[in-house]
Amino acid sequence: MAGWHIGRVAREIGISIHTIRFYERMGLLKPPVRTRGRFRVFDEAAVRDLKFIRKAHELGFTLAEIRELLILRRGSPRACSHVRDLLSQALQRVNEKVNELIRLQNELKRGLRKCKRDLKQAGEEREEFCPVLEELEVATRDRSPQRK
Repeated sequence: MAGWHIGRVAREIGISIHTIRFYERMGLLKPPVRTRGRFRVFDEAAVRDLKFIRKAHELGFTLAEIRELLILRRGSPRACSHVRDLLSQALQRVNEKVNELIRLQNELKRGLRKCKRDLKQAGEEREEFCPVLEELEVATRDRSPQRK
């Protein structure tokens, strides 16, 4: 029987065997043919599908969106407008993540500046506590669930 075993497919595509099995369980990948020994054997079409799934995942598409893209890829010549909508949604999610990362970056920069300033002021004396850790502790207390 000609085809690729799961380990070879995983190496070729750069994903884990567990990921391939997961995609199969989630219905993104058609169940492969199995040998008498129950080993999965993938054909070229399955390998192309896996490469497509990996790239779509890297672009930030959700599993549901990838499922839609696979369906569109397999049979709808007028899929462009739907794909455009999916791309717009993915781009919006990426922009939200970028904004969150910028907010996080600014917080970390503030914390680092504070740390450097406080260490410079302390000179050779070492404080018994770190003001940044203290600030994080206060923030943790402020956000913890209230006990009744």
